[in-house]
Amino acid sequence: MLTMRAAVLFEQGKPKPYATSKPLCVETVTLDPPGPDEVLVKVRASGLCHSDLSLMEGVRPRALPIVVGHECAGEVAEVGANVTEARVGDHVVMSFVATCGTCPACSKGKPNLCDSHWEARNSGGLVSGTRKLKLDGKPLNHHSGVSAFAEYAVVSRYSVVPIDKEVSFPDAALFGCGVMTGVGAVTNTARVQPGESCAVLGLGGVGLSALLGAVVSGASHVIAIDLNPAKLEIARSLGATHAFAADDPQLSEQVRDITGGGVDWAFEMAGSVKAMELGYDLLGRGGSVVSAGLSHFEHRFSIPHAAMVSDEKSVRGSYMGSCAPRRDIPRFVELFKSGRMPVDRLRTATLNFDQLNAGFDALDSGTAIRQILDPSL
Repeated sequence: MLTMRAAVLFEQGKPKPYATSKPLCVETVTLDPPGPDEVLVKVRASGLCHSDLSLMEGVRPRALPIVVGHECAGEVAEVGANVTEARVGDHVVMSFVATCGTCPACSKGKPNLCDSHWEARNSGGLVSGTRKLKLDGKPLNHHSGVSAFAEYAVVSRYSVVPIDKEVSFPDAALFGCGVMTGVGAVTNTARVQPGESCAVLGLGGVGLSALLGAVVSGASHVIAIDLNPAKLEIARSLGATHAFAADDPQLSEQVRDITGGGVDWAFEMAGSVKAMELGYDLLGRGGSVVSAGLSHFEHRFSIPHAAMVSDEKSVRGSYMGSCAPRRDIPRFVELFKSGRMPVDRLRTATLNFDQLNAGFDALDSGTAIRQILDPSL
C-alpha cells in the first residue's frame, strides 16, 4: 500500500469561483498495489481538461467521492504479472478508455467505444472491477480509470501507451485527451483530405488541437471561430487561414464567400448547442458537422430534415477522436517531434495541487488553454 497526495471531489455543483468554494480537496490517500493486469504509474504531469470541469459542475454525473483527472503522462513504477505492454521505467501516456479488445465495439475496430470501459467508468472502478484508492480506509472512486490528479495511479494494462522519452512529460500529457480528441476528430472521424475546407468552433485545448489536425491534413481553408479574441490570435499563429468572432452577425455570409458556398467540415469543440447550430449553418452542400463537445446530457440539437436530405448534410459524434490509442498516440507524437504539430504551444501554465481550484476558474473563464498539474511541486 502506498500513501500519497490526491485531489478528491466530494460534491458536484459547488458555486464559482472555485478558488473560494474549493470543490477539489487535496487529501492524503492510500493506493493499493497493481493487480496482475495493472500498472502502477508515477504521475509526472496532468492536464486540466474541460471534461474535468464538467464533472465538477455536475454536468457529467459520477460516483462520489472521486479522485479527478484523466489526461496525463508518467513513468511506470511497477507492473503486474501479466503485463507485457510496458516495463518499469517506461514513459507512458494514459488513455482514459481501457480497451478490452473483445467486446462488440472493440471487435468492430472501435476501441474508443469499448463497452467494458463504460461499465467501469459509470461504477467508479477499474476494468478489473476493483477500487485501489482509499481515504481513511473507505473506498474512493476512479475517474475514467485514471484519476490523474494524484502522485501515483494504478491503471489497467490497456490504459498505458509507451512513448519516446525525448518528449517532456508536460507535453506528453496533452496527448492523453486534448490532442487525441481534437486531432483524431479531424484525421480519424472526418478523415479530412487535402484541399477540403474546415471550420473549428471553440478554441480550447481540444479545438486548437483540431485546428492543428486540419493544418497537418492539408485543408485549404482552416477557419477558427471563438468568442475570445486572444484565442483567435493563437489560432492564427497555429495556421488558421481565417479567424472570426462567434458572435459576428456576418460570420455565415463571410464563410460562404470564402469557401464558395460553405465548409466541407465543421468541428464543434465547444460543447454547446449554439455552436452546433452555427456549425451546421456554415456547411456547404454535402458537408458534415463533427462534434467532440460534451454539453449537458439533457441538451438537444435540431436540424431541418428536408434540407439535410436535399443538401446531403450530416452530423457525427466523435468520442476520443475515434482513436485507437496504441496506434494514434505514437503517430501524433511523431508529428509533434517533427515540428508539424506544435502542441506544446497549447500549454499556458504549470500548477501545484494547491492551485488546482483556481486553475479551473481560469479554464472556465477562457483565459487558459491547457494548464498542467505537476504533482512534484
